[in-house]
This record gives sequence, structure tokens and C-alpha cells, in this order.
Amino acid sequence: MIETYTFKDKGYHPFLVREGWQVAQLNYVEKHGRDDLDQIEVHNQSDEAFILFKGKAVLVEALVEQENIHFNCQYMKPGVTYNIPAGTWHEIAMNRDAKIIIVERANTHIQDCSYSKLTESQKQVLYSKIKDQLS
Repeated sequence: MIETYTFKDKGYHPFLVREGWQVAQLNYVEKHGRDDLDQIEVHNQSDEAFILFKGKAVLVEALVEQENIHFNCQYMKPGVTYNIPAGTWHEIAMNRDAKIIIVERANTHIQDCSYSKLTESQKQVLYSKIKDQLS
């Protein structure tokens, strides 16, 4: 039997959870905009794959070295799979119409997720890099 899933609300929604893995959809939500990200996250035990299927988005990799953070930003192309390896700090900046599919280990955001708040100066550097990618 073919199963179908649709998610139209804002935010993150796991919709297909099976035997240790899940597929989720992330639609634009506050704190994922091009100029309102305020933290980065890391999954220490599992990779996380992202596929943009609508809108515009930038995948952010953050290299944390003591007090310094260096940001690498990748403009996401629709239909391309992007993988964030375990142990990599990251985040996503999205336009309001963006929709992203996420494939990851089940319960990753409950059991294997740490967050780090960004300082005001780090946010400004990041916003500038995101703007460059979305322009």
C-alpha cells in the first residue's frame, strides 16, 4: 500500500518513523529566517540529510574553535541531498516559502541534539554570509 504524507503548517514535523530512522519536513518558521537565526545545533551520534524541494534555503556549517565560530554557507539547490555528518554544528536559513525534507535517526532531536546560542557579533557575521548566498 502506498502511503502519502503532506505537512502544510510551520515548523518541523516527523511524519514517517520506522525502525530507528525517520523522515521529517521542515517548513519555514521563525528562528530559521535569513536574519533571525540565534543558535546552532549538533548531533553527536548521527548524520542528518536535507533535501530542499521548495523555496530558497542556505545550509550553514559552523566550525567551532574555542571562542571563535567560522561559518560555511551552502546555497541549497532543489532536489539535491545534503548530508551533515555526526559531530558537525549546523543550522538552516530559509525563505518564507521554503520546504525541506530531513532524513535522520529517529528521535535525534530528542536524544542526540545540543544547541549553542550565538552572540550578537556572530549573528551579524552569519546573516551577512546568508544574505550573500541568497542574493
